[in-house]
Amino acid sequence: MANISFHNYIFGFCTSLLIITTLSHSESGLPSEEHVSLFIFGDSIFDAGNNNYINTSLRANYRPYGETYFKYPTGRFSDGRLISDFIAEYAKLPVIPPYLQPGNHNFTYGANFASAGAGALVETSQGLVIDLNSQLSYFERVCESLMKNLGDEEANILISRAVYLFSVGGNDYSYIFGTNSSILQTYSHREFVGTVLGNITSAIEQEIYKKGGRNFGFLSLDPLGCLPFSRAVVQGQNGTGCFKEITPYVKLHNKALPKLLRKLETKLKGFRYSLSDYNEFLRDRINHPSKHGFEEGKVACCGSGVYRGIFSCGGERGIKEYKLCSNASEYVFFDSAHTTERVNEEFARLFWSGTPNSTAPYNLKALFEWN
Repeated sequence: MANISFHNYIFGFCTSLLIITTLSHSESGLPSEEHVSLFIFGDSIFDAGNNNYINTSLRANYRPYGETYFKYPTGRFSDGRLISDFIAEYAKLPVIPPYLQPGNHNFTYGANFASAGAGALVETSQGLVIDLNSQLSYFERVCESLMKNLGDEEANILISRAVYLFSVGGNDYSYIFGTNSSILQTYSHREFVGTVLGNITSAIEQEIYKKGGRNFGFLSLDPLGCLPFSRAVVQGQNGTGCFKEITPYVKLHNKALPKLLRKLETKLKGFRYSLSDYNEFLRDRINHPSKHGFEEGKVACCGSGVYRGIFSCGGERGIKEYKLCSNASEYVFFDSAHTTERVNEEFARLFWSGTPNSTAPYNLKALFEWN
């Protein structure tokens, strides 16, 4: 296990930021007062299957992924629905399909651009993912399509009312412990975190806000060092516990993010956001699963090796043998780096209607109902 790249196995499990926007339109072509569009950016926390349509090995389009809810693999890194799927449901929207899905041309409800393994930096898994800059380019195409189909005025209303959900950043930190390890000697923790957050700020301010986006949803980074894969790496190095080397990056990111968002709120007129504490939410379930009705918090439902931390779920990543639990809902993690549908639903509920001690300054429901 000591020779296995840390990033190769946790590429998709990140937490950072999410951009959500959802909308519908009436028969007259005008945006409906009942629906707000949802636009989704980021990594495997929100990837609904975009990676199925690019040349990459970072996919989940085979069984047992998807079997709890969809009954077939969709490309989602879970046994069922993702956090973003539940948010769409709560907002009375249909499931938002991956942007690259063939035949997907109607964006009045929003679009999902997320790509498993993607980061805020272009260098993160370059050539294997749809990086944040590319996702923003797709968003620009969607805006052009909306202008063409709805007209400038109605499209601008849609874009301004929409919610933008972000989950990006975690892969940038995991990547430097694998293929791009030279970063560890080149930048301090603070400098590298600043670079990642700088790219995220640029995406918000220079791309989405400039096009009219005003309502944003973010989550803090999850405890990357305590995923089943991370624990397996540590044990493979004759240690125990979490992968502590990545923790300083996670802590700095999660401390700086709320400050960044408050600064943007002051700087950008009409900018509103929801930030939910995904780190604490997940850590509590990892360390105290029974308190929340789970049987297991540290071992994955699907995988192999210690903690089922080898990323072999489905037997399509070079390792054919893997174990699968009988009931995914009893587990916090479905595979070595991604949570089960049950966990996704619980967090989505918190993100949607949580109180200020967990989701602040607004919850997502407030952003959707603002208009």
